[in-house]
Amino acid sequence: MQPPICGKEAEIKSIVNRFDHVSTIKTDRSLGELKSAFACALHMHQPTVPAGPDGALISHLQYMAEHPDEGDNHNAEPFAQCYRRLADLIPELIKQGCDPRIMLDYSGNLLWGVGQMGRDDISSALHYLATDELMQRHVEWLGTFWSHAVAPSTPIPDLQLQISAWQHQFLDLFGSDALERVKGFSPPEMHLPNHPDTLYELIRALKDSGYIWLLVQEHSVEQRDGSALSQQQKYLPNRLVARNSAGDELSITALIKTQGSDTKLVGQMQPCYEALGLGRLPLAGQEVPALVSQIADGENGGVMMNEFPPAFRQANQRIKGEVNGTSAINGTEYLQLLHEAGINNEQFPEIQAVGQSRLWQQLGDTSGSEAVDHAIGAIQASDHSFAMEGASWTNNLSWVEGYENVLEPMNQLSASFHQRFDALVEADPLITASADYHQGLLHVLLLETSCFRYWGQGTWTDYARRIFEQGQAALNPRSSSPYC
Repeated sequence: MQPPICGKEAEIKSIVNRFDHVSTIKTDRSLGELKSAFACALHMHQPTVPAGPDGALISHLQYMAEHPDEGDNHNAEPFAQCYRRLADLIPELIKQGCDPRIMLDYSGNLLWGVGQMGRDDISSALHYLATDELMQRHVEWLGTFWSHAVAPSTPIPDLQLQISAWQHQFLDLFGSDALERVKGFSPPEMHLPNHPDTLYELIRALKDSGYIWLLVQEHSVEQRDGSALSQQQKYLPNRLVARNSAGDELSITALIKTQGSDTKLVGQMQPCYEALGLGRLPLAGQEVPALVSQIADGENGGVMMNEFPPAFRQANQRIKGEVNGTSAINGTEYLQLLHEAGINNEQFPEIQAVGQSRLWQQLGDTSGSEAVDHAIGAIQASDHSFAMEGASWTNNLSWVEGYENVLEPMNQLSASFHQRFDALVEADPLITASADYHQGLLHVLLLETSCFRYWGQGTWTDYARRIFEQGQAALNPRSSSPYC
């Protein structure tokens, strides 16, 4: 069973760009009746690993289930239940008179792996959450990179490929109407690139792919003068401006994920209780509800496995029938209400990626990629803490340092793929439907999975080596190039 990751690029582009602003879902929320709101997202991921017979690509969830005595692998079934349980929780709360909301971010690896394992119980639950007419008002799906790649260290030409592959997977599972509704984007590890050219290309790819907003971590952005976001600003939508080394600019709406222990905040539904203490805020000459946005892994740790369901029930029951004007809401739904009130992206406060103010000051009136590189080097020479890798919710972990044995092959495989196929695709876009293209792309995407760097040297970097070897064989069947 091969994942549907390419071959329908033109069809997908027409689907996702039918509407250039907000959702067409009819919301029952009213901007005037809300004083505050909270938007919670659950991130779900299991990597693909070459751990099947003869190095076959399987879901790590399958490996966990088949090796229950290793480490925490006994949690395979509890994890599997986490992937499907919203299909029970949401209808249960609706029957109780509640009006719940949740945003879901599932990696392409996980969606593929569930099918590989024949877990029809999970597949059916997700299909219900993505396509049922009633669920459309309560559940918002967020796009992401197909294989959970971290943007700053992903080769720039592959950013669009990661985005497109996820859209292919989602279209195949849930159909065009469901894909059309996916307008928000969740960057893996909340890792936002701050190098000007990488961020610009990411935003360009997102906009070309029909996305209108993305979720960003509070400390990964700054105001245009370099100062931190104001206390009010993190509860409002902002306009993330990306300026590249040539001076070109693009922007996209950003909702701010506030700092904190992610699983505990969502697992115990802290965003709901924080929102209860907030009021309306000024924006574009009006007053709008403050929005608390938060995301966490949907399955990792005891908090999410065990505490989240009762906390989710309790929070929704707490605000049921309240006249205080605090509600659950989804990201696109909130932006839709603002749009209907005449407030659009151009009126949101401007922000940029963290550290860019210092870079622009150092750069002065010069421009160009060489000038940017020189300016970055000059800052780093006097401040070793300055980085242009970006910021994430795992800032104590570098996705680059110490992983040359993964990054160099990753870049090499990507370069080999583009060298072989870019000119062919330009001459005939239908090449993306070929088996050779598919196999090359699959291994490029998989090698960029963050897990091969998150868990340190050893088994996981060995997995990366095997994927590289498989990818090289797919791209160069007569080659015996060694792993770097």
